[in-house]
Amino acid sequence: MKKLSYLLLFLILVSCSQQQQARKPISESSGTFIQESIERNKKLNKEEETRIAQFIKNDSLNKYLVSPKGYWYSYDTKVEEQTKNPERGEIVYFDYEIRNLNKEIIYSQKELKSKVYYVDKEDVLLGLRDGIKTMKKGEKVTFLFPSHKAYGYHGDDHKIGTNEPLLCTVTLNDIKTDNSKKENENN
Repeated sequence: MKKLSYLLLFLILVSCSQQQQARKPISESSGTFIQESIERNKKLNKEEETRIAQFIKNDSLNKYLVSPKGYWYSYDTKVEEQTKNPERGEIVYFDYEIRNLNKEIIYSQKELKSKVYYVDKEDVLLGLRDGIKTMKKGEKVTFLFPSHKAYGYHGDDHKIGTNEPLLCTVTLNDIKTDNSKKENENN
């Protein structure tokens, strides 16, 4: 028994003193998959931009502005007064509907119901996250989002397909300051 204990101790000491070498990967990636994916996405983005440019050209009733964040927008109702835009942490109340580039309604305003959104503190459609912050109370804006600013490759698992650019018409009904935030700052 004593010999077995010494043997185990010896084996433990020997195994601990040996340096472990890092295992090498079984296969090495040449990077072609990533490069092919990048090229596929560039092609997809170019095709979407072409479709969007054609849509804007055909929609002569509206003037679309380009956002530095990668989407387009047009004012249905513009507030000219100098009023504030929503800021991070404020609460906005808005209504919206979603259409495809054929202007067919995907989700009506009635289906989507009025929304309450804590700016930059809740998940919302990526394009709307920025778009809402450009609006003023009382404005109605139609946003034209490429798929990467909307539901992307996956879609929404219901009515919105993969890589589908969207028109979102948003009415900003109200902007409120989160009073609980101010109370916490004062304490």
